[in-house]
Order: sequence, then structure tokens, then C-alpha cells
Amino acid sequence: MARPRKLRKVCSLPESKRFGPLDFSGDAENHVNMTVDEYETIRLIDLEGFTQEECATQMNVARSTVQGIYIDARKKLAQSLVNGKVLFIEGGEYRLCDGLGAGCGRDCHRRRRGKPCTYNENQDD
Repeated sequence: MARPRKLRKVCSLPESKRFGPLDFSGDAENHVNMTVDEYETIRLIDLEGFTQEECATQMNVARSTVQGIYIDARKKLAQSLVNGKVLFIEGGEYRLCDGLGAGCGRDCHRRRRGKPCTYNENQDD
């Protein structure tokens, strides 16, 4: 029996879930779907300056898992930019942190916005 997948900890959801060309025609074939956990790796590594190891600690997963998520996320960003596709951010296997606690690292968006940030890995959803 396969081991259950570990949920990735995410400190905030994107404020905008759709990005792309201003002249988008609504064509369903002309879009790319990025998961919330892929978005979080881009935010942590590229925007906040985390290393992959720090990102892995923040998200409560292995560094090799972060590396794979990050590679997929960068490819989707490139497809959107180069091919003029709309990028949708939704779904994925993640758990949103909800307060100030032991699993939350530096630059947590929820912490910066005055909301406490905790993550309880034993919490059931």
C-alpha cells in the first residue's frame, strides 16, 4: 500500500488567481493551471529569496519535493509568458497555515498582515 501524500504548508493564497494577456479571448485551450503549492515555491524562492532547503522546511516537505514542484512551476510560468497563455492558480495538495506557531518561518504573509500563523501537522481536515 502506498504511503499517503504529505500536504504542503502554504502561508497565503494568491490575491489574484488569473494572470495573462489583456486580449484573452476565453479559449479554454489557451491556459495553464498552476497549483497553490507551485505558486508558494515561486513566492518563497524567487520573491522571498529562500533556498530550496529553507523552502522545504517552510512547506514541511523534503527538499527534493520542493525541487520538483519548483521545476514544474517555472515551466508553467514560461508557457504562460512565452506562449501568451492565461495562468490560473488553483488546487493542489496543500494546507493553509492558520496562526503563529512552530512550523512557520520568516516572511510568512499571514504573519506580516497581522494574522498569527501556525501549522499543526497533526490537524485533520
